[in-house]
Amino acid sequence: MFDVIRIPAFKDNYIWLLRKGASAAVVDPGDARPVLEALEREGLSLTSILVTHHHADHQGGVASLLAHYPAEVFAPAAESIAGASRPLHGGETIHPTFCDDEFQVIAVPGHTLGHIAYYAAGCLFCGDTLFAGGCGRLFEGSAGQLFASLSRLASLPEQTAVYCAHEYTEANLRFALAVEPGNRRLQSRVNEVAVARAKGWATVPSTIGLEKASNPFLRCGEPEVAASARRRVPEAVDEVAVFAALREWKNGF
Repeated sequence: MFDVIRIPAFKDNYIWLLRKGASAAVVDPGDARPVLEALEREGLSLTSILVTHHHADHQGGVASLLAHYPAEVFAPAAESIAGASRPLHGGETIHPTFCDDEFQVIAVPGHTLGHIAYYAAGCLFCGDTLFAGGCGRLFEGSAGQLFASLSRLASLPEQTAVYCAHEYTEANLRFALAVEPGNRRLQSRVNEVAVARAKGWATVPSTIGLEKASNPFLRCGEPEVAASARRRVPEAVDEVAVFAALREWKNGF
């Protein structure tokens, strides 16, 4: 089992450093500088880089990291990732050299068409597909694709730790409460997150169980969620249409 170290980057990104002994992997290194600083501080050697999708804030630091470490780079085959040496489509099992754990690669198109996620040792690294309290925008894929991707992630064990790539939780939960104000677990979560953020604490990782209980994008079959969507889009008669209506609503929220 590996340890996970949170590296803040840019305004609200999280880069995840995975440590096992003196070796390390990094997930979605949009910026090399804080990663290099963390590696030096922790006395680690970088052997593996895992990228979920092609957006610059997730892979912009890869080239600089490769200038310092001859790391293997796992990345979606369908997207252009600088330095990618291990192209992936989803469905593979990989063995990054920094540890002995198996990583399952999950295809999660929607935010981008080639987006992938990594699942190992009870940890999910899902980039911009599933957020704490929300989900990614539809930049390339369809609502149906992203709904299916989220359903795939929701089928993981409920105790799975969800390591998403942004600190969006507080804003996401404001929207969630507008969608499902009668959800008592959501009400409690809003209060918990407000306290955490007031103290400057991170709200990630979450868990699959918590997301299924309070994230509207994983609750499109719940009566209150569906009713809220249909007040805006009356023809949203199935869960995919409810999801599409929620995603469009969230865009302007």
